[in-house]
Amino acid sequence: MAARTGKLLQELFRKMLDAFGAQGWWPGETPFEVALGAILTQNTNWSNVARVIQGLKEAGLLNPGALKALAEGELARLIRPAGYFNVKARRLKSFLAFLEEFQDSMELLAAADLETLRPALLKVKGIGPETADSILLYALDQPTFVVDAYTFRILSRHGLLAEPCTYEDLRQLFMDHLPSEVGLYQEYHALLVRLGKEFCRPQPRCSACPLEDWPSPQD
Repeated sequence: MAARTGKLLQELFRKMLDAFGAQGWWPGETPFEVALGAILTQNTNWSNVARVIQGLKEAGLLNPGALKALAEGELARLIRPAGYFNVKARRLKSFLAFLEEFQDSMELLAAADLETLRPALLKVKGIGPETADSILLYALDQPTFVVDAYTFRILSRHGLLAEPCTYEDLRQLFMDHLPSEVGLYQEYHALLVRLGKEFCRPQPRCSACPLEDWPSPQD
């Protein structure tokens, strides 16, 4: 069973890569920008987050020191286009307080051990597993798999998901059956998002999907 699961997960990756090509995620010029984007993108679309990040950048505020110096209300005003701005301002402040423990350095944060860093990030108020793993994988180059609603939907529809299945169960499924490679995990997650947005929607577009009739009965 384990061998079959590993084979199917590798097939899934190859089929998506053949169909879409490399995605080159996550957008961001610095690890700090990527981390902020992971927090701001909760419950909104990326175009709104991009507007916020660009505004912060133009104002010279896209660094830990400048954002810490802002009053929470002012920060909320600046991130308003990202939605839930009061909540997200508090979450950003919590993350900034956490980063301060590492001298405001994303490099020092990235140097921490994954087994220590992930639980510590999950204790930061407002950072759940998906956001924590996004920061770890895309901002800090740590080998952890990001799971989201698209991942659940795609694997469930193709019979690769045991029910019930938690976030941690599904994350571990990928990590148990794939090589522990940052680049692979980044590309795989990005491809699942692309497939979910274009084909595996709540109302699926199966007839045009690269995974139509997959897996085959002999799989």
